[in-house]
Amino acid sequence: MSTPTLKQSPVHEFSRIHGIGAFRPDVIVSNDDVCQWIDSSDEWIRQRTGIVTRHRADKGTSVVDMAEFAGREALEKAGIDGSALGAVIVSTVTHPYATPSAAAQVADRLGATPAPAYDVSAACAGYCYGIAQADALVRSGAAEYVLVIGVEKLSDFIDNTERTISFLLGDGAGAVVVGPSSTPGIGPSVWGSDGSKSGAIGMTHSMLEVRELSLAAEADGSLPASVLAERETKLWPTLRQDGQTVFRWAVWEMAKAAQQALDAAGITAADLSAFVPHQANMRIIDEMAKQLKLPESVVIARDIADAGNTSAASIPLATHRLLTEHPELSGKLSLQIGFGAGLVFGAQVVVLP
Repeated sequence: MSTPTLKQSPVHEFSRIHGIGAFRPDVIVSNDDVCQWIDSSDEWIRQRTGIVTRHRADKGTSVVDMAEFAGREALEKAGIDGSALGAVIVSTVTHPYATPSAAAQVADRLGATPAPAYDVSAACAGYCYGIAQADALVRSGAAEYVLVIGVEKLSDFIDNTERTISFLLGDGAGAVVVGPSSTPGIGPSVWGSDGSKSGAIGMTHSMLEVRELSLAAEADGSLPASVLAERETKLWPTLRQDGQTVFRWAVWEMAKAAQQALDAAGITAADLSAFVPHQANMRIIDEMAKQLKLPESVVIARDIADAGNTSAASIPLATHRLLTEHPELSGKLSLQIGFGAGLVFGAQVVVLP
């Protein structure tokens, strides 16, 4: 008896970004505000990072809320309803629940149920990881349209009094709709990781340690509430980084990855119209542009000045601003690269929507 022939999903030869959306919280934190908590100055922060302000969400605005707002705009720009989505990918490291995923909740709010939905934990490279997966899903026929969202509420996981990373970080969300195309719209993804440097950016404690503290506090009912509160604050997991290690890695290794993405796409720096790197530090952005030998005609995203470092949200937020300020870039080639905690990285050349 012969084996029956299986049906396979239809294949799209190409994919592209059809629409983009963004959400920036209303609360703006200046460098002077930050210097209330750390011994620094507006001048030092500007010189070292290029940051002037950063947006932070209020207590009532969640990761899911921000993702929904950005996703709605992306769907509107793409001209499709949530019901047309074949998958929802949310890249974030600040959704405070292991389950349910932020993506499943966003999908439900946008009317995409029962589309598959999942979160991606790749920090600052998360958006590029999401684009790599969306491109594969669309071209394989596994999904017609995929919503990719980069969203972070980093303000929930910082200690305002430490100097390694807290003053850099902001909140926000950016989203795109990826779908089929008659011409190439997303170049091959160059992505990877280097877990040997995982200590360069990370959390101060695990949630298991928080649990142990809570159990110890319950066992010792004699401690004053103020002491217990202080202990809990100190043990709450917050972000830290080895700035010099991250800076050197980003500057020297990520320019190579960006060049690999250009080579994989079959183009040169001279063919680009825009460059949208992860908004980690203005000095990193400038050095990468120098190493890539970008011509002056290439518009470089510098959203970090007003938004700070928003991790997985930084590339779509910066792209959204770039297209708002330079609508003539629509349909042109942009090189995007995300890199950070893990250490992980991802890069692609894309046609801007």
